[in-house]
Amino acid sequence: MDLNDDWIFFDSDLGPAKALSAPAGKGQNVSLPHTTRIVPHHNFDEKAYQTVTWYRRSFRLPPGSKGGRVFVEFDAVMLAAKVFLNGKPVGEHKGGFTGFRLDITKQVKFGGENKLTVQVDSRERPDIPPFGNLVDYLTFGGIYREVRLIVTGEVYVSDVYPVALNALMDNRALLVQYDVVGAGKAREVEVRAQVLDAEGRVVRELARSGSVKGRQTLSGNLCLQDLAGIRLWDIDDPYLYTIRLAVLEKGQVIDEVDKPFGFREAHFAKDGKFYLNGRAIKLMGLDRHQNYPYLGPAVGKRMQFRDAEILKNDLGLNIVRTSHYPQSPHFLDRCDQLGLLVLEEIPGWSHIGDEEWKEVSINELREMILRDRHHPSIVLWGVRINESKDDHDFYARTNQLAHELDPSRQTGGVRCHRDSELLEDVFTYNDFSGRVQDAHHVPYLITEFAGHTFPTKSFDSAQRQAEQALLHARIQNQQMGHPQVAGAIGWCAFDYNTHIDFGAGDRICYHGVCDIFRLPKPAAWFYRSQKDPKQDLVMELAETWARGDWNECRKFFLVFSNCDELEVRLGKNELIILQPNRDRFGHLPHPPFMFDRLDEKMGWNSNELTLIGKIKGKPVIKKKYSPDKLPVELQAWVDHTELEADGRDLTQLSFQMVDTLGHGCPYATGCVTIHAAGGVEIIGENPFPLTGGRGAVYLRAGRKKGLVEINLAISSGQKAKVKMKLV
Repeated sequence: MDLNDDWIFFDSDLGPAKALSAPAGKGQNVSLPHTTRIVPHHNFDEKAYQTVTWYRRSFRLPPGSKGGRVFVEFDAVMLAAKVFLNGKPVGEHKGGFTGFRLDITKQVKFGGENKLTVQVDSRERPDIPPFGNLVDYLTFGGIYREVRLIVTGEVYVSDVYPVALNALMDNRALLVQYDVVGAGKAREVEVRAQVLDAEGRVVRELARSGSVKGRQTLSGNLCLQDLAGIRLWDIDDPYLYTIRLAVLEKGQVIDEVDKPFGFREAHFAKDGKFYLNGRAIKLMGLDRHQNYPYLGPAVGKRMQFRDAEILKNDLGLNIVRTSHYPQSPHFLDRCDQLGLLVLEEIPGWSHIGDEEWKEVSINELREMILRDRHHPSIVLWGVRINESKDDHDFYARTNQLAHELDPSRQTGGVRCHRDSELLEDVFTYNDFSGRVQDAHHVPYLITEFAGHTFPTKSFDSAQRQAEQALLHARIQNQQMGHPQVAGAIGWCAFDYNTHIDFGAGDRICYHGVCDIFRLPKPAAWFYRSQKDPKQDLVMELAETWARGDWNECRKFFLVFSNCDELEVRLGKNELIILQPNRDRFGHLPHPPFMFDRLDEKMGWNSNELTLIGKIKGKPVIKKKYSPDKLPVELQAWVDHTELEADGRDLTQLSFQMVDTLGHGCPYATGCVTIHAAGGVEIIGENPFPLTGGRGAVYLRAGRKKGLVEINLAISSGQKAKVKMKLV
């Protein structure tokens, strides 16, 4: 049962009794995911959301529930939760990044109304990771992921874990490990595992009889063999199957759990390479924070899917690191579907706390692996606190636990000291030296670079933005040519909110290749240009084409493209045919085009610039650039033109000023005012003062279906209109 609607939010620490009895009018009606504070996208005090608040929701169980088991399941609450049912405590959870399930069978009313209340402590508590010292990200607060009721029979499936065996051999098989929890008396049951293909057809099944005694757990496994024809999951063909684990009694299904999985083999080898299904793949990726402007992490499935789509489809990456904590199940689901590999790590940032703190960390590691070990996209568990000092006993425990819970995957531990103790299988290292160093241990994976060494805003000079892009290009080129480096994951994908200690003073860390709204900087175009041109033709001028944007009025331009060659025209005259710069970037699939010999006499800054990208001598893409570069039009677009009319669904509305040829004008100013003609709620600054000539807000769906028109106007007089549908 979905429990995401009709919560009452009380913005104060009422205490259990008042939270249960307070009139609904004293609170605010909200839906989940929910954040305790909506904040500006920058320039806010992070102490504003560090409060203790309460949530309350009433529910009735469906008919026929009596006699079974009832659980309430939270996907995440930031940072600590105490849960009460009908005024009585039913459980507590510390840690804001992993989910938890509570058995409420004894407290629930099967025939009447139940009141669920939750105390949410969003303060930065030193007893709970990642806190206890400085942390380079904000956690925000609230019940920021989904909540549900789970009603089962007396006997139910508590866990299913599929493991591929001999994936690259003719005798490939699938080992399905399971836990079935029994009832008060002994029951004779049958446990059946079915493999379903993407169309829902049963590919293979196997069953076994067993006895569930008392409240004990029946743990076992089923090995489904003769799977030579099964389709492998791969980054280019992310084919997903479903494992359906059912418990039957007297031939009738009494409980059933479906879990998607992919059949594949992935490992980091002693030769320094990463292998997927026997094929060596150079890893190229970025780190991702889960936070968004205004709402922090409190966004649902659609926005989580969109982030994965940006990383895989728009930027062409093959791996992402979930820095520095487990992220939304929706995000991981989409990584599975798209073929985007994942390094997932435990919560933290540099600091290791006391023994109580470590126990919370160990529990979060356990919850992360048990929740996510069915995801084929995950190829490495991060079992160290990011950039922390060595702690032999602690990290011996985290490695041992990871291997016990998931023997099929290797471990890594993200560090910033090359001489730190290696207990993990893969040496994962944050390298900010500005170059790719020889592997200190093999296997070796670079997990951060660039970042704080070159923070770059979308409104910085064209030269600085181009240099950030070239820094990413240089490191990726070097790692591509280094045989003992498995890959490099750059810091980071998106700008993010952070503490004053690490940001630019406005609570934003400008390390991303995209800005905080996921809008690209030139560094993002570099990654996009490495895509196969059969997938996406890319040709982006990584600057404003204005001489005053470069030191000493340098006449230079930089183009990121996956074309073979580039024809440059000024006005009607052909200027030059350019080849990719293979001298400096010869290990990249598609080196950038760089040119700095423009002739002043040709009027390069007063003629229209034309770029023509060619493949095998044939023109395949063409773009023109206006010499005046003046902002003349307000453009606006939404990431999704349809939303569900459920009161929760969310999408981004973006806008920018462009010149006569449709290119962004980063020096455009003005305030954009947004009006929605019913049906959606605008979340964000309104009016919005342009930053780098652009900006964004969010649109949250109402509950009325139909067409919605959003009108935008900027103070300089231009207007734009966007239409969308609520279904």
